[in-house]
Amino acid sequence: MHENTHPGLRAPRGRTRPGFSDTKGTPEMTSTASRLAMRRTVIGATAALGVSLAMFTTGAPAQAASWPTPTGSQAVTKTISVSGTKDYGMVRLYGSGDLGTGGQDEDQDPLLELADGAVLKNVIIGAPAADGIHCLGSCTLQNVWWEDVGEDAATFKGSSSSAVYTVTGGGARKASDKVFQFNGAGTLRVTQFQVEDFGKLVRSCGNCTTQYRRTISVSDVDVTAPGKAIVGINQNYGDTATLSGIRIHGDSSKKIKPCVRYEGNDDGDEPTEIGSGPDGTYCRYSSSDISYG
Repeated sequence: MHENTHPGLRAPRGRTRPGFSDTKGTPEMTSTASRLAMRRTVIGATAALGVSLAMFTTGAPAQAASWPTPTGSQAVTKTISVSGTKDYGMVRLYGSGDLGTGGQDEDQDPLLELADGAVLKNVIIGAPAADGIHCLGSCTLQNVWWEDVGEDAATFKGSSSSAVYTVTGGGARKASDKVFQFNGAGTLRVTQFQVEDFGKLVRSCGNCTTQYRRTISVSDVDVTAPGKAIVGINQNYGDTATLSGIRIHGDSSKKIKPCVRYEGNDDGDEPTEIGSGPDGTYCRYSSSDISYG
């Protein structure tokens, strides 16, 4: 496929090149034949290139990856504190005892609580999941999977505007409300993630007692219906959400809203939805950043 030889340009030794006879032809005939051979070669190569490009630029978005199989299971009866780096090797953790209700109560304890700067990787959160994972400051969740989201999959609670919460890889499903609850300050980045059967993938807290300006980035994510919204932000607090590489599956009617803007508050009232869709200021994306398949 990557050979450098072209018909009409170079012939093996002992053979006659196209456009030449065994006897010498006139220079004009030789030149004309060579030009025609070259033209055919260029046209053929261009057509082949066009077919190759079409194979990569057409067709529906690829489906999300399959869910992992746990290497073992571990019951969690009391919140596990994590600092530094913790690699579970794809063990499934599930709530038991006080952490075994699996309900939607807002005051549940998490299965894991991450200290500022902690890294959690390669773990499956099974059911019941209690309140999932809490990050008290900057944290990294790498290849973390939620099989059946309880209250929330993860809650980000740092108070510093420089805090960065990173979710890379993994996935979540069966979240009747939120997957990621962003209560604290700073920046949340979600990438290479997949979500299905959910309410909202990310929600900036709409009625927390202490409110912050929050920055959200979601990229290279597979979203499978049913679902309500990918991101919900508070416009009045200056939140921003940047979306790119979003692949939505099973939503031909486009019911899932990529970005919803709310009027948030700090007194516990239900926030008011004030708009949705890209606006260039708060919801930052274009139609080319969202694909359907």
